[in-house]
Amino acid sequence: MGSLMIRFAIGLTGSLVIALLAYWRRSLSGSGAAAAVVLGTALYTLTTLAWYGALIAFFVSSTVWSKVKRGHKAEAERHYAKGGRRDAGQVAANGGIPLLMAVGWTIFPHPAWWYAYLGALAAVTADTWATELGALSRRKPRSIITGKRVEPGTSGGITLFGLAASCAGGAFIGVTAYGLALLSGEAASSIGLSEGISMGMAVSASESTSMSTNMSMNMSMNINGLAGFLPGLLLLLICGLAGLIGSLFDSFLGATVQAVYRCASCKKLVERDIHCGRPAAHVRGVPWMGNDQVNAAAGICGASAAVLIAWQLAL
Repeated sequence: MGSLMIRFAIGLTGSLVIALLAYWRRSLSGSGAAAAVVLGTALYTLTTLAWYGALIAFFVSSTVWSKVKRGHKAEAERHYAKGGRRDAGQVAANGGIPLLMAVGWTIFPHPAWWYAYLGALAAVTADTWATELGALSRRKPRSIITGKRVEPGTSGGITLFGLAASCAGGAFIGVTAYGLALLSGEAASSIGLSEGISMGMAVSASESTSMSTNMSMNMSMNINGLAGFLPGLLLLLICGLAGLIGSLFDSFLGATVQAVYRCASCKKLVERDIHCGRPAAHVRGVPWMGNDQVNAAAGICGASAAVLIAWQLAL
């Protein structure tokens, strides 16, 4: 109980500091800051530094990219359901699914929860990076459904630059998580990769001794070198793919079921039911399926993809 309270205190302090800084920098609204404190505190209390650090990596990187060429993105952001300051709904949509994976890991410890957690984070990170960096593309996005050019900020629009950003965002989560796990000595217990890979390599090394002493020594050196990098590379691959899949699923939902409205004043398609100070007409999509719901669904997709990929790799 004592260690749990210490973890709670550390998580609360760290999350409070980060949330207040984000609020001061106008990255979070008041409700968003409160939700971030609850989310971060719960996550650190239940898990380890690698899990918590991956969440912080998502938030910090997303905040940084949102500030890049903000003026250039202003027109596209007018289409979005919400502005640049994340509220409680956005925090819950992006961090709620990862938190559920962490709760699952706490109750029923299994490496699958770790992959699901990182897959969910990779998906929301990939989507955010694609949105923030894809908006800088010189070419108009194309609809993921029809392939036709659409206006920047249109739900379901994708660009090559945005797809590359998706892969990079997902991979970033994998690299960050693995690096933190190594630094804190959690690689074997939390990641679930090191033990299996080390055992497999040890078997290969023992079999090679029957050939010759020199060959065995050379293989041993190569194996020891690979052992440090292979788990991280596999996690990078898993998160990169899960992030891309989750981001594409987000775009697909955005083009099919997400609620879209037409502004009565500027005549543009937007995600808001009120635009230019006037009620906007519902054009398509499910009325209650907003951007937050789509983001949560993308997180579930990313979590599922990561687990399936890890399972196919027999990890």
